[in-house]
Amino acid sequence: MFSRAVRPTVSLARSLSTSSQNHARVAVLGASGGIGQPLSLLLKNSPLVSQLSLYDIAHTPGVAADLSHIETRAQVSGYIGPDQLDAALQGCEVVVIPAGVPRKPGMTRDDLFNTNATIVANLADACARNCPEAIVCIIANPVNSTIPITSEVMKKRGVYNPNRVFGVTTLDIVRANTFVADITHLYNFIPELPAVFLGLHNALQRPCEAFAEQLWYNQNHLHTVGVYSQVGCLPKTVGCTQF
Repeated sequence: MFSRAVRPTVSLARSLSTSSQNHARVAVLGASGGIGQPLSLLLKNSPLVSQLSLYDIAHTPGVAADLSHIETRAQVSGYIGPDQLDAALQGCEVVVIPAGVPRKPGMTRDDLFNTNATIVANLADACARNCPEAIVCIIANPVNSTIPITSEVMKKRGVYNPNRVFGVTTLDIVRANTFVADITHLYNFIPELPAVFLGLHNALQRPCEAFAEQLWYNQNHLHTVGVYSQVGCLPKTVGCTQF
């Protein structure tokens, strides 16, 4: 059942590994943050990426210089500040947006929205102007809100394509796969659970029936701990790369 369920992901991966897509130009908007830096590192090591464009409001030239020392073919360039945003996006085929503030102690998702909505809207508008055909992957939370914002910005610019705007919530799948491996002790064969958590990508999520009690404990525990210790940045980075 699970193998059938994940076929769309496999098919997408195959489509991205054709010769025409082996030279993809990818932009990371928010490349200096806790997710942006390790994500940029993983993308630098991807054979699918030939050009990696890193943008943030600070530190990006240093991150780009650091990554450029890695012996893979992807050419890395760094852009800093709003004046260089358009240049960072020129010709990009994939844009990943982890930009925005992380959730801090005491913050609700509404608080996150008040800050991140404007950030995502501005970045989405830049994408619509400079690379309207690009695949846009939104990591910035709350994803339930930042995706509609991105879509509306694209519609306003007349370039909206629902097949090219995605919300990246693969972190839940990565965690679920790991938790199930811990429960079943099948570490040599980690299962792929494409939709373990049902509902919105927020605290109201509920796991499916299989392994429900243990999965719900682990997810709820990490939701609580993660707010205070920024747990989730690294597995979220891996999840985004898989996506």
